[in-house]
Formats: sequence, structure tokens, C-alpha cells
Amino acid sequence: MHGTGGVTGMAVTDGEALAVLHRVFGFEAFRGEQEAVVDHVIAGGDAVVLMPTGGGKSLCYQIPALVRPGTGVVVSPLIALMQDQVDALRALGVRAGFMNSTQDFDERRTVEAEFLAGELDLLYLAPERLRLDSSLDLLSRGKISVFAIDEAHCVSQWGHDFRPDYLNLSVLGERWPEVPRIALTATATHATHREITDRLRMPDARHFVASFDRPNVQYRIVPKADPKKQLLTFLREEHAGDAGIVYCLSRNSVEKTAEFLSRNGVEAVPYHAGLDAGTRAAHQGRFLREEGLVVVATIAFGMGIDKPDVRFVAHLDLPKSVEGYYQETGRAGRDGLPSTAWMAYGLNDVVQQRKLIQSGEGDEAFRRRAAGHLDAMLALCETVRCRRGQLLAYFGQEPGAEGCGNCDTCLTPPETWDGTVAAQKVLSTVVRLQRERGQKFGAVQIVDILLGRRTAKVIQFDHDQLSVFGIGEELSEAEWRGVVRQLLAQGLLAVEGEYGTLGLTEASGAVLRREREVPLRKEPKKPAAARSAGGRGERKARSAAAELPQELQPAFEALRAWRAEQAREQGVPAYVIFHDATLREIATAWPTSVAELGGISGVGEKKLATYGEGVVEVLAGMTAPGDAGSGRPDGPDVGMTVSADAGSARQDGPDDWPDEEPEPDDWA
Repeated sequence: MHGTGGVTGMAVTDGEALAVLHRVFGFEAFRGEQEAVVDHVIAGGDAVVLMPTGGGKSLCYQIPALVRPGTGVVVSPLIALMQDQVDALRALGVRAGFMNSTQDFDERRTVEAEFLAGELDLLYLAPERLRLDSSLDLLSRGKISVFAIDEAHCVSQWGHDFRPDYLNLSVLGERWPEVPRIALTATATHATHREITDRLRMPDARHFVASFDRPNVQYRIVPKADPKKQLLTFLREEHAGDAGIVYCLSRNSVEKTAEFLSRNGVEAVPYHAGLDAGTRAAHQGRFLREEGLVVVATIAFGMGIDKPDVRFVAHLDLPKSVEGYYQETGRAGRDGLPSTAWMAYGLNDVVQQRKLIQSGEGDEAFRRRAAGHLDAMLALCETVRCRRGQLLAYFGQEPGAEGCGNCDTCLTPPETWDGTVAAQKVLSTVVRLQRERGQKFGAVQIVDILLGRRTAKVIQFDHDQLSVFGIGEELSEAEWRGVVRQLLAQGLLAVEGEYGTLGLTEASGAVLRREREVPLRKEPKKPAAARSAGGRGERKARSAAAELPQELQPAFEALRAWRAEQAREQGVPAYVIFHDATLREIATAWPTSVAELGGISGVGEKKLATYGEGVVEVLAGMTAPGDAGSGRPDGPDVGMTVSADAGSARQDGPDDWPDEEPEPDDWA
């Protein structure tokens, strides 16, 4: 952290924030930077907070809003999920409301009246509403405790989630200079960090930067062969019955993948901006309220989803940037339990993304930045080092000297080989086609020429007469495609034109002149069947650490069934009642009274009063393992560590604006 804040100094009783943390959210202590952030904002200082998804950012503004006099105003790009946020806060006993375009006139008037009467602890607003004079006038007539600007990276014009309305949020500091502001995001490079501070005009803000590491998430990238079948194998062997998200680049792919999974016994629904609003809302609602559903989606989905038990995030297409990849994979494992970030990646991904950048809108500076984002993403895919370390380094954090031990490159280190000669053969083929024939072709034709295949296209253009025809029989087709992919990733080949043909770069000459060596990753022999690190046996071993002992499983399942019934009756997602991590701790502690239940992490006063008797009744109807007289299981302590954000109502990921966010056109 660095910088100093403009602290005004409020007379807040020592320990008041900690008391609120315990009373409302049911946690005994803050973790990481939370306490320092909360104390600073309560005292009146501005703050810029960078914490990973699941790191507990929401508490950093919720608790100051509950401690300071007035209403905390939360600016969030989320519209579709504001109701769920507010429902979850109200379940904790927090007086929360929202104002957005989904409400009718009477609903908005009611919320306005509650705000003016001082009857709200938190008020959620979309940034678009702050363009309206009526909204600014309303805020001027009430008492505001703190402004929270969530998903602050949306202010970055060069970022992956830019929202123009965020550029106007500097008005908050201008009109209410005495109200502390806290800007929060889960994803920001140093450049984005500076842009947040500058554009929101928070020069005196104190900066809090937590580690971006998500140790419970296993990162894996596999060579793309038949991606839908690879995905199905991954789900069947490692995540059967788990909730998860599958990301595809186009709407067409989303529809086909969801149908394929459903046809093969995996309950899945599609989500993209081409679906009507009612269908999107229904599928989103099912994902939040049902257990074990898979959503196949474009990037329009997942932003703001506060679902803690997402056990996997899979990508069937290459994300455009490391920031986007980190945001999307961060939706897995918010409860701290083992989860997987899995991606199938291949040559066509590289060609397609390069082509999109060249043919897309924007000036040369924009294309350069987009290419830089893609280069960083390709470096992550092609690295032979620890993937987690590469991610941390991208966000400016020092990775450990040792690997993380929980990514594919650590668990099964890839082999490398000297690919200089192979690279020269590919580049020479491109040169021969261009200089001798004045022609440009894509990767398929290049590989066919190297392998000496007399295909119809090779014969049509007399490419079997080239001197390079058949000089690459020492490698398989998959291996040559891997060579081409890695040359593209290293900037030794370029994608040109609307058809994605291959051309040379400035760096190609050094390879052809034997002035530069080209180390390459060795391609797996059977990529379609490869499960790589974290395969079936290893995955089960990892998950076992999070599993309860067998004798406690019936209690856990009974509590889940009770929770599901409560959620159905109230029309809220199950996690609003209790998170899985809290149910695990309840099953482990086996409280025999409401008072004992109050000692469980994640059980605040409101939830204790609302659900305490029901929980105790569920356990009372079962036989406790171990000493029957004690009512508690024997054996070593198997209690779960529950994060200080587990009871929080607010998701720390980015937000969902599918009606407003542009999406790339479909392609086959």
C-alpha cells in the first residue's frame, strides 16, 4: 500500500467495525488488508482497493456503511443481479435497496423515500443513473456515509470491461468532497491502477493491493483436439454434478455446446446476448438457485454472479486478454474450496484472435494495445513455467521461487525441444510461396506441403513441385500445427488479411539466417485423451482434503436439503441462506443448541434468529457420530476455514450488463 488519504477523523468507538463484522456477518476477525481498509474509510479517507475475486472486497465498503452515519451508496454496473444482492443483504439484517430501470415508478418512489428518511444502510445504483440530475439531486437531499465504486476497472478506456459512464464518476468527489470514496476491483495492472486513480480524481487515496493469488484454483490448459468431447471427458471425470461455467467466443458455439452437453447427460443451458431477456433471466435464475447446473455462455455471462460453489470455469476459445481470463476464471471457487480453471487451446484460436484485431474497429494505437493483450495471453498459454507465477507476474506481483504445485505445468512439467530447424522449415515454406508463386496460404496448406500430402489444393497450385514439399515428415500433423501456433505466439509468424493467411515478421529473418534459436514446447502425443495434471486420480486426492469424513456426510446432505427447501420458500438462491463452507462447519461442530450454533463462522445474529432452530432441529433428528452422549463427532479437528467474505452478500467479480455490452459477431 502507498499514499496518504485525506482523513477527516470520525469519532468511532474502537472495535465497532469488528463488532459489526461479528454481529452482522458472523465472523470473528478480518483477514488480510480488510481491517486496514475498513478503518481508513471509516475515519473518512479515500481508498483504492485491489483484491482478487473472493478476497472480501464487499466487506470493505459494507462495514463502513454500517458504522458511519448515513447511507452507503454503491455504484455498480450490475443491473440484472441487484435484486439478489439486496435480498442477500436483507437476509443478514442489513437495510438495503436499489434503483435501476427494472423498477416501476412506485417502487422507485418507495426506495427514494426510504433513503431520504435515513432508513437504508446501503443503496445500489448503476453508473448510468448518475448522469441524471434527478439522481444527483436526490443524493444531495440525503445523508451519505460512503461512496463505493465497484468494478472500478470499468473506468479504463483500454481495459476489457470499459463503461463510458464510469468516466463521469469523478463528480462524486466534486459534489461531496467530505464523503469518503472507495474504488474497488479484482483485476488491474499497474497501468489500469493509475488510470483508476486519475480518472476518478482520487489523488490522495490510500492504495491497498492484496495478492492476486487464488491458491484453491487449479489452472490447466490442454491442446485443443475435439474440444466438446474433451470438455465432456473433463466434466464426467472430475466435475460430475458440479455447477460451472463454460465460455465460448460465439453465440453459435454456445448453442451447439450446450446442446451437446445436454444430449450427453450434463444438464446445461445457453446464455448470450442474442437470447431474449426472459430466457436470459430464466437461465441465470436457474444457475443461481439450482445446484449442479452448467451454463454455456459468451462473456456476457457471469459478471456479478455471487455463487460461491462454482467448481469449474472452462474456456473452449482463447480469451482476448489475461485480465479477462483472470476475471472469468475467478468466478470459480469463491468459497475457497478446490476448483478448476480449464481451457482447450489451439492454433485456430491464435489465428482467429489475430485476424479479429486486424479487421476490428479502432485506430492503430487500439490495435497495438489489443495485440499486446493477446501476446500476454499467448505467453501464458505457451509458458513452460508455473502458470500461477506467470499470472501473478502479469499483475506486477512477485511469484515465489518455487512453483505453485497446483497448475498443470507444475504438476506435469512440459518438455521442451530445440525447434529452430522446424521453425526454419515453416518460414521457408512461407517464403517459397510468396517469392516463387506470389501466394499466401493458411496453416493447413503449409502443413500439407511440409508433410508431402498431395491434396486437391496442393495439386491445384502445383505445390508438390516446391523444394520444401515433403521436408517435414519427421513430425506429425499435430506437432506441425503446434510449431505454427508457437511461432505465431512468439511473433515469428504473422496472420494477414481477412482469410488469415500466414506471413513473415521482422523477427523471422533472424531465424532463417540461423541467428536465433527457437525453443518450443513438445506437443503431447495424444492431446484428445490427455488429462494432464490434475487428472482423475490426482483431482480426487485434491478434493479429498475438502471433503468431510464419511460419517459426517449424511448431516451435511441433510442440511443442504433443508437449505434448499428454505431457499425455495423464500425465492432466493441457496447460498443466501448459508454457504456450503458454513454447512460443512456446522456438520463438523454438530451444535446441539442455538447458542452453540452462534459460534459458527458465517452465522450472524439475523441468520441465527431466522434459521437457528431449524438447523438444530435437522441435527437433532440424526444420530451424531462418535460419543452419543457428547453429541459431537470424535476424531481430529476437521473444521473448515471460512473466509471473511463468505457471508457477504456482494460478489467480488465483474458485473453483467448483457443488454448493453457489445458482442462479437458469430462465425462458424
